[in-house]
Amino acid sequence: MVRRHEITDTAWEQIAPLLPANRGRGGRWADHRTMLNGMLYKLATGCPWRDLPQRYGPWQSVYGRYRRWAADGTFDAIWSHVQTRQDAVGRIHWQVSIDSTAVRAHAHAAGARKKGPRPRQRPHKPWDARGAG
Repeated sequence: MVRRHEITDTAWEQIAPLLPANRGRGGRWADHRTMLNGMLYKLATGCPWRDLPQRYGPWQSVYGRYRRWAADGTFDAIWSHVQTRQDAVGRIHWQVSIDSTAVRAHAHAAGARKKGPRPRQRPHKPWDARGAG
């Protein structure tokens, strides 16, 4: 039984070959599916990495693999594969929508300073003789 926010068996069979080789880096190495399910759970719920449920393994491992896969292009390869496959069976409808909506700024945005810091003002001198006369 697949839990909510976890990858199905059918989807797993399609993307498993696209994942990097599972080389042991010392210690217990969790399988890619468990880690991927942890990533999907985090992204779907928006919880902090530290609050991942125990069933996905240590949050540091899930986060580390997420960062590696993002950096080495693994997620890009998965996305490209899934998109190509779904387009081939007609599940993606390529539609472009152009909107000409105008966005009005708030009234307080009208007088904002554009360049640099505020010019320095001369300090008030009560003993200044100007105007005394």
